[in-house]
Amino acid sequence: MKRVVVGLSGGVDSSVAAYLLKEQGYDVIGLFMKNWHDDSVTISNECPWLEDSNDALLVAEKLGIPFQTVDLSEQYQEKIVDYMFSEYENGRTPNPDVLCNREIKFDVFMKIAVSLGADFVATGHYCRKNTIEVNGNEVHQLLAGKDDNKDQSYFLCQLSQEQLAKALFPIGELTKPEVREIATKMELVTAEKKDSQGLCFIGKVRLPEFLQQKLQPKEGTIIEIPSTNEIYNSILPNFVNKEESLAFYAKNKDYSNANGIVKGKHQGAHYFTNGQRRGLNVGGTKEGLFVIQTDVVNNIIYVGEGANHPGLFKNTLFIKANEVHWIRQDLKLNTGETKNVMARIRYRQPLQKATLHQFENGMYVQFENLQSAITEGQFVAWYIDDELQGSGVIS
Repeated sequence: MKRVVVGLSGGVDSSVAAYLLKEQGYDVIGLFMKNWHDDSVTISNECPWLEDSNDALLVAEKLGIPFQTVDLSEQYQEKIVDYMFSEYENGRTPNPDVLCNREIKFDVFMKIAVSLGADFVATGHYCRKNTIEVNGNEVHQLLAGKDDNKDQSYFLCQLSQEQLAKALFPIGELTKPEVREIATKMELVTAEKKDSQGLCFIGKVRLPEFLQQKLQPKEGTIIEIPSTNEIYNSILPNFVNKEESLAFYAKNKDYSNANGIVKGKHQGAHYFTNGQRRGLNVGGTKEGLFVIQTDVVNNIIYVGEGANHPGLFKNTLFIKANEVHWIRQDLKLNTGETKNVMARIRYRQPLQKATLHQFENGMYVQFENLQSAITEGQFVAWYIDDELQGSGVIS
């Protein structure tokens, strides 16, 4: 009998995942990951992880499977939290959920599972895995979940073949309503539980307060760049080759000499991210102001009025060579090669037509249409049909 360790998070998805595996005849063990122990930055007074671990325990008891809690807060601090602080400090916006899957759930946690004799690790993600043969080798495919509304393949975009080999996604063929229905029928305590928001496993955390623990506030200016500014109408240079033109379109605008209008003060450019409109506390404009660029070196935030401000849009992004990641190693592009794909730059974004261009120093992703708020530090993931083939950190 194959043994599976399920990451029971105390939510309905992982509860139903455990139930389905048991039905399929696996030897199932439930493990709850405790990843956070600093209650000073959680929003509510209730201790979120305690409540969640209790729910996970009740589900395990109901299903009659062994259960234990593992404390991974030290590894989480080091691999996720410290990384997040350093990224924000450098003006990038990391995605903790993608990292948590790569570094914690399918690495640290997976090693613990293997030490318990597990053949597989299962999670409650809405995605699917398929295994095919390519040139006599087993190759694992990461496929979108059946529920278009809940597809979570994006969060697993950094997994490797080794990690996928041991992964199971029992609810990938189901929709969220079907999952809730099973939980209700089985009288699982999590059946009606709301989906958790907030950082992966940290509970309900307020990001600004969280960041303020480590990143000191420092006052700087907010500068508005009018949409009529000539920086948006500059004459295009003559490009020598494709790489040069892609680099031009991927580059950030140089706003430092663009005569903007000082609109107010902020408490630190490193707290803000592209496309953000909350927390600016600047009034007096007809439409809302959006962050179009942050400059952490000079501590300046550049903003533009309205969701259609030209400063929000680009059609090309760059990924450094060492940050290009192929789940499908067998499909990796060589220098000079291109590939037409569908891609997204954030979790819920509908897939967009794009072309990958691989060069010596990295890869450009050029979209057919302009994209709003392409953000450094976030992940771009590319698909062919419903298969997520690779991803990279936007630089």
